[in-house]
Amino acid sequence: MGSPTRRHILAAAGSSIALAGCLTGSGADVQELTTPEATPDDDWTEPEWRPADGTPSEDDVTATTVVAGLEVPWDLVFAADDAFLTERTGGVRRFDATALATDADLSPDDGELLLEADALPDRAAPGEGGTLGVAIHPEYPDRAELFVYYTVDDGAVGNRVVSYDLESETLETVLDGIPGATTHNGGRITFGPEEYLWVLTGDAEEPALTQDPGARAGAVLRLTPDGEPAPENPDWGADGDQRTYTLGHRNPQGIAFTPQGTPMVAEHGPAARDEVSILRPGGNYGWDLVRGGPDDPEYGSYDEYDDATPPVVNTGPETTWAPSGMAFYDGESITPWENRMFVCGLASNALYAVSLHPENGGLEDGAESEDGTGVQNDATWLDDRFTATIHTLFEGEYGRLRHIERGPDGSLYLLTSNRDGRASGAFPAADDDRIVRLDPA
Repeated sequence: MGSPTRRHILAAAGSSIALAGCLTGSGADVQELTTPEATPDDDWTEPEWRPADGTPSEDDVTATTVVAGLEVPWDLVFAADDAFLTERTGGVRRFDATALATDADLSPDDGELLLEADALPDRAAPGEGGTLGVAIHPEYPDRAELFVYYTVDDGAVGNRVVSYDLESETLETVLDGIPGATTHNGGRITFGPEEYLWVLTGDAEEPALTQDPGARAGAVLRLTPDGEPAPENPDWGADGDQRTYTLGHRNPQGIAFTPQGTPMVAEHGPAARDEVSILRPGGNYGWDLVRGGPDDPEYGSYDEYDDATPPVVNTGPETTWAPSGMAFYDGESITPWENRMFVCGLASNALYAVSLHPENGGLEDGAESEDGTGVQNDATWLDDRFTATIHTLFEGEYGRLRHIERGPDGSLYLLTSNRDGRASGAFPAADDDRIVRLDPA
């Protein structure tokens, strides 16, 4: 069973409905949430870092277009003196990290096309698929390995993670058999604090797969660089894939870690209901049975499911972020933005600053801060390990935002996604798609 939060226990105790994980709200067959046979202890502790204070503002930064003319960039990662970028419709480019930190108006050709799309076996780009996440081995450059998550079609659409040795120029499959489709492919990968590889997968348009711990769909997977399950992962039984860390996700595309190493994810919801969640080992995040509070007319409430881990943020049935990449900013360069989680929005054309506090911020759920710029998420059915206050930045200024990454210089880097066929209004602009650098003002 998942570990309920204090809010969850109180809300369940006060509810007149005791459903023990059975679906009532979405009209589907009655179904229970899947839980692991053995779950590692949840080592959650109160944060040792100072929660953010003040109000983040666009005036805190200066924005510079670093690279223009890209074709649907999807992920960016820095390692040593290099920066690696994927383009969904292409391959992997390598840029000089110092050039990205100091120059402006570079072109794609200022970066080396390190890995062409045709070099990725069986690669396909249906709908939202293609060349997606990129990660670098933690021991880079001593171990010069690049990891890429991409969509394949080898008779059926799926997704695959490969490693690419930059010295021998050889590819090896790290993980195959990830379900894929035109949409909901997940795709973000990263190395966490313990040097395990975290892989986010979508439900591949088959929501029932997310409750199958052997399906590798709608899940967060945690594995070694060689593709084996991380040894401390939950035990999902003989039919489960032991790489599965959490399940019950719809289409997660963002992962980041707090300074204490706590993993958090952002995922797309159905017709709004986007979420930011804290991951706990063996957690079930409810899809497609649970997706909101007691007033949601279409989906079950987290209050009704003992085995569901509620999110820190749920945008509700009326508000869409379409969240993608995210980053926790613990740098000191942009002081007013320190110790906040930043989440990119696609359909919302915005960047969200999520301030996390272990205590109530003094506002009612959904209430705005005094300056009118922040909205608090503090409903009783949400995860009470943090209270989240959300500020919206750059709304409509850069169009669709795919990812945000902190550079070694302390600046933040935004990737636009305006040439993916879904932009509107003034986008795509003539110089799209872009990498935009945010420096302290």
